[in-house]
Amino acid sequence: MKEALFYKKLESGKVQCVLCPHNCSIATGKTGICRQRKNVNGSLYTLIYGNATSVAMDPIEKKPLYHFFPGSQILSLGTNGCNFSCPFCQNWHISQENADTEPVSPEQAVALAENHHSVGIAYTYNEPFIWYEFVLKTARLASAHGLKNVLVSNGYVNPEPLRQLLPYIHALNIDLKSIDEVFYKRLCKAKLAPVLETCQTASKTALVEITNLIIPGENDSERNINDLSKWVSENLGRHTPVHFSAYHPDYQMDNPSTPAKSLESAYETARKYLDYVYVGNASVKTGNDTLCVKCGSTLIARKGYSITIQDMSKNGCCAKCGTDNHVIST
Repeated sequence: MKEALFYKKLESGKVQCVLCPHNCSIATGKTGICRQRKNVNGSLYTLIYGNATSVAMDPIEKKPLYHFFPGSQILSLGTNGCNFSCPFCQNWHISQENADTEPVSPEQAVALAENHHSVGIAYTYNEPFIWYEFVLKTARLASAHGLKNVLVSNGYVNPEPLRQLLPYIHALNIDLKSIDEVFYKRLCKAKLAPVLETCQTASKTALVEITNLIIPGENDSERNINDLSKWVSENLGRHTPVHFSAYHPDYQMDNPSTPAKSLESAYETARKYLDYVYVGNASVKTGNDTLCVKCGSTLIARKGYSITIQDMSKNGCCAKCGTDNHVIST
């Protein structure tokens, strides 16, 4: 165990974790909502520092990040726990339960990334912000070695921890599950506003891509898609990539799988506000390739996680018309 950052000592041996907006008040011997930060004799400790459930080389497109070093491979690390309780979680075996782990130090993570010629390190699979102490130290070390750092996150973190970590983070995929506060309260047991704040803050210093898992009967209305796309355009910029992903029944939710027509409809609705809209986790005809926002040329063609660079120059601009399409490739 390692003493945690961002907590306050309270009366009667309790502590208050202030890492995320839950701000859990934790009695001695208990853990917070994420299950991985424990009060030990009046001090808060992280139970997962240096403990990884998964260590793998992944295509950057799997995060998904489509505008960040396309075609590259990235070392991906995850652990146990999450500060959400989504009944539709597709990684519930590590987010809501504890899987076996293997030890990994920041130094080992950086060495693995370098040995495998990785573009950097992605903190992913579960919620990386609850792994904060490990992520912060590893990201600092990785940056010093010229590696990129990526977060795949639900965005549920308090402003000060985010502020201290962002100087070492180069890209984020943030899962904006809905633009509806009731959805967050009912299904995630959380609040929407902190997620929106994280999106806005992170977009000022790093590349942000948004993922929205479309769940039939929950967040798939035309109004929800319209309002979410409009919010992203107005607050993050219409150049922000948005990925609409297909839901499949898993964990505690048995709603039917997302039909292709819902994904195609979301794509068409979002294109009114956004330049780069993608569809994932399903076989559909639209939303796979990156097209030049000005002339429509195919910059990057995709089939699954395989990509082909077509009409894109090395600096991410269109090779035909020269338009900057906001792709970081060098």
